[in-house]
Amino acid sequence: MNPSQHHPPAEPAFLKAIRLLNTADGGCTFQTGWLPTQTQWAVSTCFAETQVHHEHRPHAAPRTQYVVTLQGRLRFRVSNGATFLLEPGIILVAKDVSGPGHTWDLIEGPTWERLYLPFAADANDHFIADDGPVAAGQPQQLR
Repeated sequence: MNPSQHHPPAEPAFLKAIRLLNTADGGCTFQTGWLPTQTQWAVSTCFAETQVHHEHRPHAAPRTQYVVTLQGRLRFRVSNGATFLLEPGIILVAKDVSGPGHTWDLIEGPTWERLYLPFAADANDHFIADDGPVAAGQPQQLR
């Protein structure tokens, strides 16, 4: 092969992600970051759809899981008051399995259609954080 035609291997690609976490005081916060695309994950699957009139009470995630939004745009609020937007193209990594958890409001579209990919609580979630947890008063949006 001619060295001038050699190309380095493609770097791994990443998906935008937001991770919900429990805090030391029992609350809930989130981090923005990334998930690598060329990674094998040990998960199962479950589809769900919620109508816009669904009541949104604070709740913790029922299990550790990836949530892939297929349709709808939502505003999530965690127990410290911080908010973020979730929409197709951003993967939610739900690990806030205790405490008051989070709430969400559908802000665009008639339904929130999503795919749940549950994983074991002690499994590597493969999340790569941008920074630390987000404090109240710091609304975030990945773009």
